[in-house]
Amino acid sequence: MIHHATSAVTRAYNFKPLPSAYRAPQATHLTEERLPFTVRLVRNEADLNKAVEIRHAAYARHLPLFAETLKTAETDDAENGVVVLLAESKVDGSPLGTMRIQTNQYKPLCLEQSLELPEWLSSRPLAEATRLGVTNETGGRLVTTVLFKAYYQYCLHIGVEWMVVTARSPVDRTYDRLLFSDVFPGAGYIPIHHVGNLPHRVMSFNVSTARDRWTQAKHPLLGFMCNTFHPDIDLDSHAEDCATPLTLSRFPIHDATLPM
Repeated sequence: MIHHATSAVTRAYNFKPLPSAYRAPQATHLTEERLPFTVRLVRNEADLNKAVEIRHAAYARHLPLFAETLKTAETDDAENGVVVLLAESKVDGSPLGTMRIQTNQYKPLCLEQSLELPEWLSSRPLAEATRLGVTNETGGRLVTTVLFKAYYQYCLHIGVEWMVVTARSPVDRTYDRLLFSDVFPGAGYIPIHHVGNLPHRVMSFNVSTARDRWTQAKHPLLGFMCNTFHPDIDLDSHAEDCATPLTLSRFPIHDATLPM
């Protein structure tokens, strides 16, 4: 049974970074692979403008009316517990993709504006991926896959237990293939407020068991996700190191660096 949200309750969790397995000095057993683009955290207003540009363009292709609300940065982009990923071309620096990641360290997830998560999930450290937007040019699928890997690595790094997404049809099939599960089995598609009340499936993915499940399933992305080091994924950037930083709060980092 789905309980729709009636109020937001602030919750605080102790997110503990897990041992990193993908830093180059610690991962000599991994194959190194270079990409034609980089993925990093948004660190300043110029970065965020690039993310907003590709976000709006991507949504305009599929959801033009809703895309009209995404022409500028959103308040959620600079909330505590939120980071925005940005994929950029190595050729000219143009934006190729973006994803926003929100944890429930400081407040409930965006999707909890629309429904009440079951206790087994809501009581754990979570990270919701939203505002995924990718170029329509050749290579867009690879950009999406790398953004997902960055999302997964970020969750590993900060100690998130469950990745959570809302997915409309047919995007939900991608998450099925990645072995995400329905949070509300049998409920189908549920209107979600922060995506224009469009019907989405609510899906979750256990971070700590990912490698084992992908291995057991002989998943085609196992090598890419777990056995390949991508130095072009940079999750160790500090917003405070930038010349014009945004107020982008991050989880504490302790001795670790940080398809659809």
